[in-house]
Amino acid sequence: MTASGRRRYTFRDYLNRRVVTMLALGFSSGLPFLLVANTFGYWLRDEGIALSAIGFLSWVGFAYTLKFLWAPLLDRLNAPGLGLLGRRRGWIALMQIVIALGLVAMALTGTNHGLARLGLCALVVAFASATQDIAIDAWRIESANSPDELGLLTSGYTFGYRAALLTSEAVILPIAQRIGWNGSYILYACIMALALTATLFASEPLRANAAMDAKEKTKPLWTGRGLFDAIAGPFIQFFRAHGAQALPILIAISLFQLGYFVSGPMYNPMYVDVGLTKDLVGVMRGSFGLVGIFLGVAVGGYLPLRLGLIPALLIGGACLNIGTMLYAIVPFAHDPVTFAAIMVGDQFGIACGGITLVAYMSSLTSLGYTATQYALLSSVYALAGKFLKGFSGAAVEAMAAQLGLMHAYALFFIGCGLLGIPALVLFAILEHRRPKAAINTA
Repeated sequence: MTASGRRRYTFRDYLNRRVVTMLALGFSSGLPFLLVANTFGYWLRDEGIALSAIGFLSWVGFAYTLKFLWAPLLDRLNAPGLGLLGRRRGWIALMQIVIALGLVAMALTGTNHGLARLGLCALVVAFASATQDIAIDAWRIESANSPDELGLLTSGYTFGYRAALLTSEAVILPIAQRIGWNGSYILYACIMALALTATLFASEPLRANAAMDAKEKTKPLWTGRGLFDAIAGPFIQFFRAHGAQALPILIAISLFQLGYFVSGPMYNPMYVDVGLTKDLVGVMRGSFGLVGIFLGVAVGGYLPLRLGLIPALLIGGACLNIGTMLYAIVPFAHDPVTFAAIMVGDQFGIACGGITLVAYMSSLTSLGYTATQYALLSSVYALAGKFLKGFSGAAVEAMAAQLGLMHAYALFFIGCGLLGIPALVLFAILEHRRPKAAINTA
């Protein structure tokens, strides 16, 4: 224990069963995300699809933004046919199966059968992935016995999630270079199916069962009162708990990763247009990018414990925005050394900013409404960015007509980095106005 009464955590704590399980579930959560987002855009650009079409197809990611609409069902119902696994594990397992099948469908469809059909397959994967995220986030929050253990689980989740993003963003590139995009997506469907093992070995969290069972007895879902509680209860409870700060909190969360989301569809098309090979991008992401993730997870996990949640958010958000703006250098200086430094800075910022945001949002939820409230928060933080990123390709094309393609890319990434500043200002105001007694050190 420290002088303040808080336990001092060691490396061994990161190896306990729940944290290791969380790492595996984080990997399962992260693997499909880019396969229907940035990596999907790389595939499309490789096939000669227009930037504007790539940007609009990124709207399949709205499934992640709208997941709060069906999250109440995951708080109140068991997964069809898998109820014996428990409410959280049952939904996770079912969605892992659907994701794997959806990736196979994307591979078999390809670009030769029309973008509409391929986009529909991607939408199925995105919907199943978003639903899996609802259940995994609830599992993470409900499995923690203390705020500090929630921090450990969040660190494990973030590392697994970021490792999966590297796998689906970096490792897949040299594979696609050799066996093609269709074969690569089938391979990743098999990897997704293997993630089911982690779900079967996980323990169903019991901490929230009493609250959910009580709701089922007093407010059954099939009654008007129960339906109202399932749909409106989480939102009423959230605004009741956070009072006048609830709306500013939601606005700040929605703006925090705005630049990161808007810039997302244009990274890989820029690599294609600049002339970077899949092998080079894959090696840089899988090596220097991994270094950045390690450092970002370590710093992002430490900052909330040391400084508190909002001060950690301010630092993490600044790192995230700077990392985005670094890509303005790539069109003019993409030698291996410069590209490696940019990759480290970018991945550090994404990991550090991401883990501080996840820790903050997790602290805002209430037992009995965990899945729905966290789904609401994670939907809010992506809503504006997921909408605006659909216009990213059109924005670059419009600027390219006046400035040239390389200058357009540079200006685009600088602008995306600046989009994150309003969130930092709003979080700073929230921290300044918060009563000292209410300061949460996570």
